[in-house]
Amino acid sequence: MHQPAPPLATIAAALRRERERAGISLAELARRAGLAKSTLSQLEAGTGNPSIETLWSLGVALGVPFSRLVEPPAPRVRVLRAGEGPRLRAESADFMATLLAAGSTHARRDLYVMELEPGQARQAEAHIPHSVEHVVVAAGRLRAGPVNETVELGPGDYVSFPGDVPHHYEALAPGTWAVLVMEHR
Repeated sequence: MHQPAPPLATIAAALRRERERAGISLAELARRAGLAKSTLSQLEAGTGNPSIETLWSLGVALGVPFSRLVEPPAPRVRVLRAGEGPRLRAESADFMATLLAAGSTHARRDLYVMELEPGQARQAEAHIPHSVEHVVVAAGRLRAGPVNETVELGPGDYVSFPGDVPHHYEALAPGTWAVLVMEHR
């Protein structure tokens, strides 16, 4: 699987902006997110290499959707060609997510393409309260859902489940990909 670099400058600016908006110090945000202060300092300087898990932890600690940390400001008309967009890789699973569109402040929906390969499952911690994940499988086979409530899905299958509880995604076939709509109620 191709592994492009995450959008470091966008992430750095977003972390500073959201931390300052929340009125908390670097040390306090690091504590809330369970990160070393030096790691957070590197991320805000644009020199770190954040994983999906790190950014989700920071989003939860800041009370903002993950997309707010990786999405640059959008122009009036926006086209993403295949393979474009902010792409981030998981730490412990062959899992890549590409943010296609972030919801507006009021809509609070984010749209992703997920690419997964068989192997270790992507274990996701709980996201911000009242998050709901909607998934449509485009190719391959996928097991997804809250821990102990996962379902197996094939092309065209849809599932929705609470995103504010631990959950996971596991590819059951090579070349699995799906569309994820993350809803923040």
